[in-house]
Amino acid sequence: MIIKNGTILSPGTQEEYAADLRIADGLIAEIALPGSLSPDSDEEEVLDASSCVIAPGLVDVHVHFRDPGLTWKEDLHTGARATAAGGFTTVICMANTKPPVDNTDTLSDLLLRAQKEAIRIRFTAAVTKGLAGKELTDFKTLAGLGACGFTDDGIPLCDEKLTEQAMRRAKALGLPLSFHEEDPAFIEKPGTNRTAPAIAEDILVARDCMLSRYTGAVINIQHISSEASVALVRTAKALGAPVFAEATPHHFSLTEEAVETYGTCAKMNPPLRTETDRQAIIEGLKDGTIDIIATDHAPHSTAEKQKEDFFAAPSGIIGLETSLGLGITNLVRPGHLTLMQLLEKMTVNPARLYRINALAKPATVQDNLPESTPESFFYGSIRPGCAADLVIFNPNEAFVAGNYQSKSENSPFTGMELYGRVHYTICNGKIAWAASDTACF
Repeated sequence: MIIKNGTILSPGTQEEYAADLRIADGLIAEIALPGSLSPDSDEEEVLDASSCVIAPGLVDVHVHFRDPGLTWKEDLHTGARATAAGGFTTVICMANTKPPVDNTDTLSDLLLRAQKEAIRIRFTAAVTKGLAGKELTDFKTLAGLGACGFTDDGIPLCDEKLTEQAMRRAKALGLPLSFHEEDPAFIEKPGTNRTAPAIAEDILVARDCMLSRYTGAVINIQHISSEASVALVRTAKALGAPVFAEATPHHFSLTEEAVETYGTCAKMNPPLRTETDRQAIIEGLKDGTIDIIATDHAPHSTAEKQKEDFFAAPSGIIGLETSLGLGITNLVRPGHLTLMQLLEKMTVNPARLYRINALAKPATVQDNLPESTPESFFYGSIRPGCAADLVIFNPNEAFVAGNYQSKSENSPFTGMELYGRVHYTICNGKIAWAASDTACF
């Protein structure tokens, strides 16, 4: 395959230039002057990337594919289609399925079925058995089988000593822990800023940042939503704690007023908060306090979301197919981030958290790079020899959010005009998504 006339943005090497690019055997084989590459045979496909950016395929460290057990909302295949349609080539699935990923049988089944998909699907394992917060899972065995990290996402860990033990186990394995930070003691009802105030998040963020500094464990503060929590992460990093933080597109795009307009499609945990909180998240993205943009892609059926009682409806929205567009529309175009900085938070930094290899690896391989690996080996660069995981998009082309490839449609962004239309997603050297052909796989 040849990709012609595009602009390469390589956040891992901080390079931007016009070029043609050749892919062979799943690798980036050649990068040449624009217009200089020609097919070696009639069988070599040529893609025109005029007016488009060629970037590393996006990486989302926080998705829910609802498989197993909740597949009327999403499954591995529809989740993979939504992934590719959004420009992502790698996703990290959370462990709060039914049954949860707290045992080898469930993890083995997921790993086997993921091999059939056109994008790279990796899986976390649960921190505690049954997500009950009482007894740790067998970290070593689950990691040996292919778990890339540990999380009870959706449920906070309320036992401080157990949390410390989990951090020590994860550190020994060189794997990260991701935390959903909402202390139930401060939550009247989940889903709104009034009934689930920021203190519920702040108090656990403070605890876990200090435990990370104490144990040396790499942790990820998931879907950060409050001004104080951003400040706490900033302080923890200044103190040397190995803390990552992620922000969702909905938390940097919307405030609590959106609930009045979009109802349950603006209900999520943690909830949308104030404009002050939203601006603090944007500032955290700008100064590097927040390393990662992650979707928390959380599909629910229309019937579930249309319950008359707001608080009876499940929390969460889909996000894979709007994430890049929201980043360009609400962060890049207003001047908060450059496009290169946005891509760093959607490629290089997620890869650093999960130590994802930049070199050619088939989608079936789940190994993580050791802690001593040089930065140049992490995913997020476009250079010969790297795996051909790419997204081709036009940052100046508008599209209307909707017509989702996800099985679910629960999003407040449906019908909004966003910028950054994805034309192609290429994973392992093969087209996983083409905007002109919604049946690529």
